[in-house]
Amino acid sequence: MATISLGNLSKARPANSRATGTATLISARHLRSSLTSSLMMATDIAAVMLALYLSVHIGLARFLETRSLHSVLSSAEPLSWQAGYLACYLAALLLVSRHQGLYGHTLSYSVLYEQRKTVQSGLIAGLLLCGAIYTTHGGAVSRAVVLCLIIFSTLFTCIAHGAWRFIMVRRFEQGIDARNVVIVGASGLAIALQRQLSRDRHLGRAFKGFVHLAEMPSDTVSQGLPSLGTLDQIRSLARQHFIDEIIIAQPCSLDTVRDLIDVAREMSLEILVIPGFYDGITQEAPIEYVGDFPVVALHCRDEKVIGHFFKRASDIALAALALLLSMPLLLAIAIAVRLDSPGPVFYVSPRVGKKGRIFRCVKFRTMVVDAEKRKQALAAMNERTGILFKMRNDPRITRVGAYLRKYSLDEIPQFFNVLRGQMSLVGPRPPLASEVEQYEIEHFRRLEVLPGLTGLWQVRARQDPSFERYVALDLAYVENWSFWLDLKILIRTTEVIMRGTGS
Repeated sequence: MATISLGNLSKARPANSRATGTATLISARHLRSSLTSSLMMATDIAAVMLALYLSVHIGLARFLETRSLHSVLSSAEPLSWQAGYLACYLAALLLVSRHQGLYGHTLSYSVLYEQRKTVQSGLIAGLLLCGAIYTTHGGAVSRAVVLCLIIFSTLFTCIAHGAWRFIMVRRFEQGIDARNVVIVGASGLAIALQRQLSRDRHLGRAFKGFVHLAEMPSDTVSQGLPSLGTLDQIRSLARQHFIDEIIIAQPCSLDTVRDLIDVAREMSLEILVIPGFYDGITQEAPIEYVGDFPVVALHCRDEKVIGHFFKRASDIALAALALLLSMPLLLAIAIAVRLDSPGPVFYVSPRVGKKGRIFRCVKFRTMVVDAEKRKQALAAMNERTGILFKMRNDPRITRVGAYLRKYSLDEIPQFFNVLRGQMSLVGPRPPLASEVEQYEIEHFRRLEVLPGLTGLWQVRARQDPSFERYVALDLAYVENWSFWLDLKILIRTTEVIMRGTGS
């Protein structure tokens, strides 16, 4: 695999650039955390509303022999008072849960600890609700409903928090949303941190290896520990291993740290350090925890949190809608593919996704079954430059397959990949592993985002045979991504599909 030479870092920087940049980027970290907290709060509110519905129908119908919600409202407290009690309970539950730390990074807690805190929050909020009813003389409020509401709300919030944990742990174990981490140094502290990261995958961090200082000998090789290289190679290492986070677990010079922060700002990396190493520049930074280890941030990633949230939400909504509307078409295509040529209906191909993760990309089969075996014999007829293969009149394509490719109908099943979070509607096309093996370091940047069903290359240079043009457009998309750019590409893609320019 080819490598690139590393230039010297620029020493010229404004006096307050590090502080200003860090303060600006910390807001992105807080925004991401706030967004997650808001989603968890919304889940708890939904759990309380479900509990209220069951409480009214079970508690009143069973204990007061009330058969309809209308009779409850007409014989009990006014609706405004009942809504006030509900708002009081919701506010108390959310505030107590937040105080208990249930809307933070709860995966650092054990399951039993989180569930115990959730039960405590539900019971405390219930006591506050009872106190509010007592002080306002809400005598007409059904005690059965209140009791059922507290019990069901506590039960459902426990289930909701458990579901959040299960989903997040599963995603981290699959490498989705997990941060790729390297540790600077190979001290006893660094090795202990590495062991916890490797053992506790629920922390959301995937350990990639140690990086040692150029001026100091590395102990990692002698101890049989995974060593990626020296700190001087951090640019190429970050690209090749899709590094998100660097943890400094061994003291190094302030000049080295400043240079590393410059690289992190340039490549959007996050830098954490063990407290006490650089007290002069971390005095006001809040202490966080990576497992059992306290850390402070020297630099945080600049993430478009809101934009990425809307991108994922729109991916799910549009992919689900597209699959729902195209069900009759999917069935018709499946029958046509089956009748046209022997073989399976779907073609499942291992592809390389975000951060080098392998996933199974699904398409309708458009070629004969032994297409891969016949590819080598057609290599001399390749019409593309570089590592891609494409020929206009490919004899391996079936009759139905040619029509599917012309209107991109063979890619409809990839909406399932979008729903699973393996792909996005818009992004670079997912490459084969054999193609990635021939990448240069700079090409790995196109794997920093989710691959897509369509992208800049599809709407601007679909018939261009140049691999360099193909990569350049993908890198331009990665660097200039915005929600509005995705919208423009989707609109242009619709025009391209209607014209039938696929192949």
